[in-house]
Amino acid sequence: MGLDMIDVGWLSILPPVIAIVLALTTKEVYSSLFLGVISGTLIYCLATGQSVIRAVSYAFDMMAQKIGDNGYMIIFLVLLGALIVVVTRSGGTYAYGQWAAKRIRGPISAKLATALLGIVIFIDDGFNCLTVGTVMRPITDRCQVSREKLAYLLDATAAPVCIIAPISSWAVAVSSEMTQAGGLTAFMQTIPFNLYALLTLCMVLIVSVTSFDFGPMKKAEIQKRKEIHTKEEKDPLISENGKVFDLVLPLVTMILCAIAGMAYVGGYFEGTPFAEAIGANPTAGLTLGTFAGLLVAFVLYIPRKLMRFQDFMTGIVDGIKTMIAPLLILVFAWALSGVCREMLGTGQFVSQFVSAIQLPMEFLPALVFVIAAFLSFATGTAWGTFGILLPIVMMIGMTPEGELILIPALGATLAGSVYGDHCSPISDTTILSSTGAQCVHLRHVETQMPYATLVAAVCVVGYIIAGFTQNAWITLAASILLLLVCLVVLWLKQKKVKS
Repeated sequence: MGLDMIDVGWLSILPPVIAIVLALTTKEVYSSLFLGVISGTLIYCLATGQSVIRAVSYAFDMMAQKIGDNGYMIIFLVLLGALIVVVTRSGGTYAYGQWAAKRIRGPISAKLATALLGIVIFIDDGFNCLTVGTVMRPITDRCQVSREKLAYLLDATAAPVCIIAPISSWAVAVSSEMTQAGGLTAFMQTIPFNLYALLTLCMVLIVSVTSFDFGPMKKAEIQKRKEIHTKEEKDPLISENGKVFDLVLPLVTMILCAIAGMAYVGGYFEGTPFAEAIGANPTAGLTLGTFAGLLVAFVLYIPRKLMRFQDFMTGIVDGIKTMIAPLLILVFAWALSGVCREMLGTGQFVSQFVSAIQLPMEFLPALVFVIAAFLSFATGTAWGTFGILLPIVMMIGMTPEGELILIPALGATLAGSVYGDHCSPISDTTILSSTGAQCVHLRHVETQMPYATLVAAVCVVGYIIAGFTQNAWITLAASILLLLVCLVVLWLKQKKVKS
């Protein structure tokens, strides 16, 4: 858009606050996000002496810009929507559900299988949410696991896994921001200090194995268990002759070709290291992989007459239609993030706040975690958050008095960024988790918030311990123990209320 960023102080955090508060109170996300965008451009125009009409124009300019900037993401999503519908109508998903029903018989095994698959597909968070959701949704439905719980499992094994996987699009992005501290080596050192990611995986394991729930999630699970599970009626558009490999082969093709596509786009075959190549333009690689999966589906289904050519093309169009709602939310979320970062300087305002606070170095990791969590939650982007905060943390940590605290503080920055991204209703990953689980978006937000926030509260204590000990294993052990204590206290409280 070519606009100069301005400094409006605390008003820079007002647009995301408006959007989030409206979304949580009205339960209507589209208008809430749009009003957040408009409020941001209005603040900009009033501060620069421009008209209200110009504010509306800027809002749509920002949306158009973000659609262009995220073109590959949009193409990837519509192709994936098409692939999901085509695979479903081939009968492959139904056949897989029948096969899995004989092996995954209860909610615990269904949740564990979902979590395991989420951990295995660690290359990209959005890819994780949609792929795992497609495969596991029929099974979790049959095992009476709520869509809200499925969305939480998808979200909790997406970004939290990507941020601790040395080979992922996230690892490359983070390493590139840490060159002064040691690049990939520094990133590897932050992994045991990334308490939010590690404790979230512990939380997933605990709630999956014990079936212990609290808050709105407990109500969702009880409601799901009360539903009488009747035999599913097959959609007349679904083929009767589909086999398990009609699901597996296109998805495996998509995954392998997506990895190869990311490597190709990033220049791996021209000499670029693999870990660096896959992070260069991951959505372009994912697009190539999804297109390859669609081609394999075509070759697999049409000659065997699982569907006619016309039905295949109709499935593609219908699949694209399923992505319109999440894409609309994404466009608004991207625009809101753009207004905050490019016009109002929200990140700079927060970073100045961090720099201005004079606290003992031992409290730096806890402080950075809280600041990163707030900024990521408000802007809906973990990448943007650690892109802003990591240079500041390195500047503070790469001094004689801050040297020992550098790695814990960097880990805290990444952890806080992931927590905010995990919870924020305007985060890409949150939106795609809702889409993958086919769960109402704001229901996903409100049901997972207590789980994520409990883990975050434990992390704050953990980072205070890290600040004083600078020992990753003492910090991690104490944090896991504290999380278990908190869950036991919640369980005893629930038991006391029942009695």
